Amino acid sequence: MQLVLVRHALPERIHASDAAQSDRPGGPADPALTELGERQAARLVDALAADRVEGLYVSPLARARGTAAPLAAALGRDPEIVEDLREYDADSDHYVPVHEMARLDPAAWERMLAGLLPAHVDVPAFTARVDGAFERIIAAHPGRGTAVAVAHAGVVNTWLAHLLGLARPLTFPLDYTGITRVLAGRDGRRVVRTVNEIAHVGDLLAMTAGTE
Repeated sequence: MQLVLVRHALPERIHASDAAQSDRPGGPADPALTELGERQAARLVDALAADRVEGLYVSPLARARGTAAPLAAALGRDPEIVEDLREYDADSDHYVPVHEMARLDPAAWERMLAGLLPAHVDVPAFTARVDGAFERIIAAHPGRGTAVAVAHAGVVNTWLAHLLGLARPLTFPLDYTGITRVLAGRDGRRVVRTVNEIAHVGDLLAMTAGTE
């Protein structure tokens, strides 16, 4: 089977200092998509039109669910929420989109450039959680069809590093609504076919590339 991994589209920013000055209730930051992010998400429908999608799975976080929504409507099916596809920052009180990170969270940006997850993340445990989630999806689709999983850059990157035997969990720069394809054989083989396909959203990514 083919497992299509999609990084979520562009979400709103929830910065810790902003949250402290707002009326937003305390708790984990769970931003929805921006208007641009909604436009990026809509492009998935045509981008995956040629695939025989038999299953649609999504992280429980709002940015992933919002990204999957247009595809779910086009397919006429509700996505299955998979708790173990949540990102490593799911319990954080802030969220900074990557194109703003160098300015607003330089320490996190430097670790990301080095290919590292935040220091507080238990990388082996996170990898095991993510790998288990994807393997359960694969097991649910033993034929030749396609399943789509909409998740997060850390989730997708960490699994790719696991499959490819890479030391750094954040090896690949994954764009908003970028598509990665993994072929999963019944014999246990996992072949990374493509990483970060972005032709369907190239013009929309240019709107945030290089901004501060």
